[in-house]
Amino acid sequence: MRLRFILTLLCCLAGAAHADPAKSPPHKAYLTLIIDDLGQNLPRDRRVLALPGPVTTAIMPDTPHAAEFAREAHRAGKIVILHMPMDPATGPFAWHPDLPIEELEKRLDAAFKAVPYTAGINNHMGSRMTAQPAAMAWLMADLQRRHKFFVDSRTSAQTVAAAEAQKIGLASVSRDVFLDDERTEAAIFTQLQTAINLAHKQGSAVMIGHPYPQTLAVLERELPKLKAQGIDWIDIKMMISVRSNRATAAHGKDGVYR
Repeated sequence: MRLRFILTLLCCLAGAAHADPAKSPPHKAYLTLIIDDLGQNLPRDRRVLALPGPVTTAIMPDTPHAAEFAREAHRAGKIVILHMPMDPATGPFAWHPDLPIEELEKRLDAAFKAVPYTAGINNHMGSRMTAQPAAMAWLMADLQRRHKFFVDSRTSAQTVAAAEAQKIGLASVSRDVFLDDERTEAAIFTQLQTAINLAHKQGSAVMIGHPYPQTLAVLERELPKLKAQGIDWIDIKMMISVRSNRATAAHGKDGVYR
């Protein structure tokens, strides 16, 4: 009896050793979604709140419904972030490279007052501004003081924003895929698949989209299918934790932002 048990155990161990690796549990693949440019149109923006998961709402401070929509998003359990205008964006809140730090601080204070319940910020436009090391270093230190996180929208290959955040250990993450540079459902679907494939390849992907009718139509149709594709849709705070402030291969080397 004892001999039979030992032989059975050895057979089981041998079978496990030669198990098909294709049948082994897949690596986790995480996806997070930010929708930018909110606060302009309440009926349109409410479609974002109806999306079936932890979408992050990025609200512009210079929109007519910024405060009202931030309150609605907060009540709906969505994470609210400030979509901060930066050069080449214009307007009373926009940051520009020629402004002194005192004026940048004044505009940031006003923007946070315009959008309540914010947990962090990301940049609206900002291709010139996010390439300014001194201003970005000041911003990250200020966000650290405010206990806010930063999402680098990466509107420019010259951005130093995430690198400055990483230097001081500020909670931050960088965008991987823009969904809707081309506003057709076919193109947006292709970008969504790109994000899904990237998540499977590197473990996670951060998507940014906009409240365009085409984008919302694709998201309403496709997001409920993520689980079946092996994707865990997580909120932006959890994504920051998953990434542990480390750069992906596309954005840096050995986890350090370029």
